[in-house]
Amino acid sequence: MPTFIKVNNISKSFGRKEILKSIDLEIEEGENLALIGPSGSGKTTLLRILDLLEMPTSGKIYFNGVDANASRKRRLEIRRRIGMVFQKPVVFKASVYDNIGYGLKFRGVDKRRTGEKVARALDVVGLSEYADRSAPTLSGGEAQRVALARAIVTEPEVLLLDEPTANLDPVSTEKIEALISRINREYDVMIIMATHDMLQGQRLADRIAVIIGGEITQIGMPEQVFNTPVSEEIARFVGVENIIYGVVESNEGGLTVVDVDISPEKITGISDCKSGEEVRICIRPEEIILSKNMNINMTVRGRGGSARNVICTNVEKMTGIGPLVRVKMANSLVALITKQSAEEIGLKDGDDVYATFKSTSVHLLRKF
Repeated sequence: MPTFIKVNNISKSFGRKEILKSIDLEIEEGENLALIGPSGSGKTTLLRILDLLEMPTSGKIYFNGVDANASRKRRLEIRRRIGMVFQKPVVFKASVYDNIGYGLKFRGVDKRRTGEKVARALDVVGLSEYADRSAPTLSGGEAQRVALARAIVTEPEVLLLDEPTANLDPVSTEKIEALISRINREYDVMIIMATHDMLQGQRLADRIAVIIGGEITQIGMPEQVFNTPVSEEIARFVGVENIIYGVVESNEGGLTVVDVDISPEKITGISDCKSGEEVRICIRPEEIILSKNMNINMTVRGRGGSARNVICTNVEKMTGIGPLVRVKMANSLVALITKQSAEEIGLKDGDDVYATFKSTSVHLLRKF
């Protein structure tokens, strides 16, 4: 697909505070891109610059090869091709119908055509029966759906979403996420979404860009970002709770043995790191299998798979997280298992356990 938006060396400062630093980004037509990062990392500022609400301190933005800031007239033309939904939905003191049709009225669209477009938008967001309702009386989730309908009714080429579910309950969040996917399909619109919810980005995005400290520190497919982070900072942000320091002992055909400070003092992974290199071992908590029986772990290792690593440890604390259990162990290892698995094992605080994980689930980061 051709590049539709190109961000070239964008920086933004407010006074002496630099919010964005040398951002380069290319986004293809029809793509879903998630901007993820901690609060204050610059995600919203980048969205506002893409929406042409803010001028960058330096750098350029191109829409379909056209410089968006070439003139005031050009900015207005391009802004009319963009829709934006903010974190807190804004509704006017009017009916749902009038709220959604506001942008069409502003553009001078006739009443018949406005009616058709608003009816379609209402249907897409599931609010067809709410057309005559007063918008301020809606729930938070319903108001966000009105905001989405108002953004798509003008049929934009680009839809920008700033933390669209940050203030919603889980049920409303699920509905909004389903809507975002449907809008992308039915309106064939490019969606750029800022979120601090890593899993939401993974569920909805074709690609993920990680923004930390005003810089894009990694960009790629969701599985690349979540499974092979390029730095310890990114690894911690995307939920890699197990980061162990070590030194490479050997590497034979990519099978890498690392000396570490925890028993059994060696962890095996797959990498191109060389002997003597200092590394950080990253293991996602959901990749760790727990058992009270060493024989079970040895059976797993003997199946011809890559579960080469077994660590004997002790359960410090178990915490329920919905259908899952987070298991914190004595050597700082963390596993994430299902409640059913915990019950089948009979796991409880203080138990001795064996933690098993595959060499293919070990991601090695060089120390820079």
